[in-house]
Amino acid sequence: MKRHPSILPALSVLLLATPCSLAEEGGAGHHVPGGMGTLIDLLPTEPGWVFESMYMRYSGDASATARIPIANRISLGLDATSDAFMLGGFCTFEEQVLGAHYSVGAFVPYVWMDVEALVRIGNLPPAYQGSSESGLGDISLMPVMMAWKSGEWQFNAALPIYAPTGDYRVGRLANPGLNHWSFDPTVGVAYSNEETGFNFAAHTGLTFATENPDTNYRNGTLFHLDLSAQQLLPAGPGFLGIGVEAFYLEQVRDDSGRGAPPGGFKSRSYGLGPVLSYILPVGDDVFVAEARWLAELDTTNRMQGDYFWLKAVYQF
Repeated sequence: MKRHPSILPALSVLLLATPCSLAEEGGAGHHVPGGMGTLIDLLPTEPGWVFESMYMRYSGDASATARIPIANRISLGLDATSDAFMLGGFCTFEEQVLGAHYSVGAFVPYVWMDVEALVRIGNLPPAYQGSSESGLGDISLMPVMMAWKSGEWQFNAALPIYAPTGDYRVGRLANPGLNHWSFDPTVGVAYSNEETGFNFAAHTGLTFATENPDTNYRNGTLFHLDLSAQQLLPAGPGFLGIGVEAFYLEQVRDDSGRGAPPGGFKSRSYGLGPVLSYILPVGDDVFVAEARWLAELDTTNRMQGDYFWLKAVYQF
């Protein structure tokens, strides 16, 4: 069989500040399912540069009785759609660190969002509100990206840091930024068989958030797990990848601070969906494109919806 290239080009951590994710303030956190799940997302093991572009769309809603804090308000029946486009890149150095291939980088998102909900302000009856905003999201910095390669196995460690650069306003439903820092140490393992074209990956981490200084609200610590399996098949000058990704999210610590629901507030979600990719060697460079659809199958204390991703990576 034609040998499949060991192409593990890029970490795709989507750094959106979208109102569509977890039970945290605004119904959202910086970690988004699908950010580091498949072959296209693995850290590089060769020195050089990577340029990456991504698009993500999320559409979801919460039940009319779900009370979700958002921008110092309590919302009921939250309904949101967000689109985001992100550009980023990073460099992998020649010299190894602790035996690992070491990379650094940064990613910048631009976000469009529409949010609707019944909003409770103080003791007043809930009133319908809608909000549409667009603008720069929260930029992420990648100061630590380490990959250890051993035969068909690869071990990864990364520290995404999300900076509050997006626009934020207290009382507004749609906010491109979350107005707090997040730190998301992540580790993982991947297997890639160049002879058969089969590969799988598992990555897990904890997301820690600082307090929102404008609302004195702090999101609870989030545990996340992404799993994937793909099969590469020769297709023209490159390789077609067909696979599946699954994710699991659970807050292991309650939200806290002013506005946090009494009695504790934690979220949970899991889902899965298909992944389709294409890998095209270009001389010594590599181009990879991928589409994936991830459907939330069950949620607690959060919206339920679908994620759609398009990713493109050029490694040179």
